[in-house]
Amino acid sequence: MPKVITRFAPSPTGFLHIGGARTALYNWLFAKRHGGDFLLRIEDTDRARSTEAAISAISSGMEWLGLNWSGDAVSQFERSSRHREVAESLLEKGAAYKCYATAEETAAVRAKAREDGTAFRGDMWRDKTPDAETAARPYAIRLKMPREGSTTIDDLVQGTVTVENTELDDMILLRSDGTPTYMLAVVVDDHDMDVTHVIRGDDHLNNAFRQYQVLSAMGWDIPAYAHIPLIHGPDGKKLSKRHGALGVDAYAEMGFLPEAMRNYLLRLGWSHGDDEIIPTEQAIEWFNLENIGRGPARFDFDKLDNLNAHYLRKMNSEEILPLVKNELEKSVGQALSDIEQKRILRAMPTVAERAKRLPDIVEGASLFCNIRPLSLTEKAANTLSGQEAMIGGVANELAAVTNWTAEMIKAAIMSFAEARDLKLGKVMQPIRAAVTGGAPSGDLVDLLEILGQEEVLGRLSDQAAA
Repeated sequence: MPKVITRFAPSPTGFLHIGGARTALYNWLFAKRHGGDFLLRIEDTDRARSTEAAISAISSGMEWLGLNWSGDAVSQFERSSRHREVAESLLEKGAAYKCYATAEETAAVRAKAREDGTAFRGDMWRDKTPDAETAARPYAIRLKMPREGSTTIDDLVQGTVTVENTELDDMILLRSDGTPTYMLAVVVDDHDMDVTHVIRGDDHLNNAFRQYQVLSAMGWDIPAYAHIPLIHGPDGKKLSKRHGALGVDAYAEMGFLPEAMRNYLLRLGWSHGDDEIIPTEQAIEWFNLENIGRGPARFDFDKLDNLNAHYLRKMNSEEILPLVKNELEKSVGQALSDIEQKRILRAMPTVAERAKRLPDIVEGASLFCNIRPLSLTEKAANTLSGQEAMIGGVANELAAVTNWTAEMIKAAIMSFAEARDLKLGKVMQPIRAAVTGGAPSGDLVDLLEILGQEEVLGRLSDQAAA
């Protein structure tokens, strides 16, 4: 078996959307599984719509996902002379011909075919010889499609698919202005890049039958095809922005982890039994094309959130803090001190346990920063209303604690409650409101221990004096 070579070939007309990211992942995994190469080609022949910003967005999206490619990214536009060379070669072989039809003439023939209910073949000049005047006009080069028989592709996802050759139009290879079409360029590039497996969305399946004819006419090897069903929204309709058809950069900004995105995209159309949690190394070992489903996958934010939460819980505190540090400092309006970072690292397992995305970590970790005076939620303010004297008494009790441990803190609070014949909850609730401002938090005593005596007393005093 020759070395496996796959490619991802996006058009740089916008961001790297979620469907493209999944296609890139499948190509990357398949190449990795077989010890091959994964290549990146930017299909930038549409100069009006291709932008440097979009190319940059694609590259940065790939890098964020951890999908490293071999060598430099290939620009399709820069290979235009090679594409023209192949078109001329097909013309010389008699596998293509010059078409002198104007855009208006072509449109009229297309409209007539539609009116008659027949297929448009584009073969107006297939069997014609131009006169001297016509031969001096600009011409396009069209491929001579076979008119008899059928073309069959043994697709590695869709199975055996056959199309009658009478359904194939004589497609344009080279426009009358000398620019190559996508249908020619993609075939030439795949051949020259030694691509062995073309793994892409099933919206390209019809293209495959036309591209097959170029390969056959040139006497080139036919790559293995694998056309993946598209992604739909939870309602079964075509994926749109309201469903999650956003750029990969948007998911990064929303606080998803690249490893969670890889796991989610992997399972969005591919399965390995009932396994849901599949780390990347395991995915490389298991991935195959046979287990890609033939039906559209459905995007589900809840599943993505659950996966992301799992990967957050698996990370250690030292790994998470650098991911949230900048946003955390923006949130609290100052650089984190050493003592704040130590508190956050201690609290991180508890904070991460409740988090689904990185912004949840920022919110939970901000509680351990020096952010006095705390802003109170309406519920916290109601809890503290009229409790100033009690909060002051608790502060005095805790100020007397000489060994600031969870055990000693709890004992002091219980002593305070018993001395005043109060239920423990009646004391704990105002303390929690005073030190958290109403923000979500875990075990109160653990929280107090991590915050430290000085910070706790300061927060209690703020509310006792309110």
